[in-house]
Amino acid sequence: MTHVLVPLIEGFEEIEAITIVDVLRRGEIKVILASVNDTLVKGSHDIVLQTDVLLQDVKAEDLTAIVLPGGPGVKALQENELLRQMLQAHYRSGKLTAAICAAPLVLSKADILQDKKVTSYPSVKDQLDCGTYLTDPVVIDGNLVTSRGPGTAMAFSLALVEILLGRAKADSLAATMIVS
Repeated sequence: MTHVLVPLIEGFEEIEAITIVDVLRRGEIKVILASVNDTLVKGSHDIVLQTDVLLQDVKAEDLTAIVLPGGPGVKALQENELLRQMLQAHYRSGKLTAAICAAPLVLSKADILQDKKVTSYPSVKDQLDCGTYLTDPVVIDGNLVTSRGPGTAMAFSLALVEILLGRAKADSLAATMIVS
């Protein structure tokens, strides 16, 4: 079974996190919401989500993908050593690693973006240590997927479904949700 980790920390971007979780679960992908500190996490617009587990309790070897939503909380995620180690091992083992909005900063801090094509929220562009910066809504480079921000969350989530389950499943979900 496909298992996707979505780590949350206070200040996460709600549109991105909820869209990722919702679309992946509609695709019948098991999504694990994990928190760094507490199972209740407040987003950047005061929406509180309950996570499934604490990050320290996640079995990293069972994960198919790690997907990072953005938001102001990304600054704290950058400093989380456990997440950094998980991301490095996960990415280097060839597994899907993805980030949207400001979250590519976390991947940059984990030395994952070097020599890669990436995108991000425009204001963090100059803080990324990456190969080629693009302004496409979603950028896929091998097992790395990045996206621009809240407005690209649906395209980003459907791209993840396509990678994990195939084009037919992504197209079917898009049609059901009336995504043009």
